[in-house]
Amino acid sequence: MVRYLARRIGQSVLTIFLTVSAVFVLVRLAPGDPAAAYAGPTATSEDLARVREQFGLDEPVLVQYGAFLRGLLGGDAGTSYSFHAPALDVVLGRVPYTMTLTVAAIGLTALLAVPLGVWMARRADTGRELGANILTIAGQSMPDFWTGIMLVTVFAVLVPVLPASGFTTWAGLVMPAVTVAVLQLALISRLVRREMATALAAPYVTVARSRGVPERALVWRYAMRNSAVPVVTALGTRFAALLNGVVVVEVVFGWPGVGSLVARALETRDYPLIQATVLVTAALAVLVQLLIDLAYPLFDPRVRVGKAA
Repeated sequence: MVRYLARRIGQSVLTIFLTVSAVFVLVRLAPGDPAAAYAGPTATSEDLARVREQFGLDEPVLVQYGAFLRGLLGGDAGTSYSFHAPALDVVLGRVPYTMTLTVAAIGLTALLAVPLGVWMARRADTGRELGANILTIAGQSMPDFWTGIMLVTVFAVLVPVLPASGFTTWAGLVMPAVTVAVLQLALISRLVRREMATALAAPYVTVARSRGVPERALVWRYAMRNSAVPVVTALGTRFAALLNGVVVVEVVFGWPGVGSLVARALETRDYPLIQATVLVTAALAVLVQLLIDLAYPLFDPRVRVGKAA
């Protein structure tokens, strides 16, 4: 167990390092001048030179990279050009909002997708199962910005029962969470349907049914437990992906999370802010993946940490 954790932590640190290093290079290869974005359209060449010197942009890329790594070792990801504050502090201030939206969206997805997938598995190859499949795929096919705009139009304009944007009250969480959950519903429900259909057709379920085990126990105690590992993996993977920021949804709803922060950082060419965002979200993503691996034995005793195929 200790060796497994040490190896996984080492892999995680290497993954974060390579990710941040790749982003460091890519943002500097992208078109656009952060000095011009900071100084404004009326800036002179002297103003641009002064800004580049102020932020160290006049140094060679290798020198900038070395300074960036030295700063990271000291817990400093640089100072945001647009916020005039430590970039890491700016990102960490937005993380709770993205975490709140992500937890709500994944919780809503699990609450709806798991029972729906079980329902479809028990009615496999029927007209009702086909209809449920069509509805979920249609929801997944709709662009998230369109879903968000439609929800705003209905529940904030036509029937004004929810706030259109922001997070001043918990009611502001409803529409963003629903928008994100709609995109995940088809993926998770179809996965649950496939795994449950396989489990319900397994010999051990047939034997248990012949011995008079109630159908509810067969579904939720036997089949669901054996289907839990791939479902938990999919939910955890989606959770980790959403932690990187649901950019479009956050922009549509004016959500003060990491996604909207990334959009602003890219628009202003705020290198330190982009790098700090990638650092934090990559760390959260690898942490979630590690927790998923450690949780496998809880759902399937046959799985042993460090020995899984």
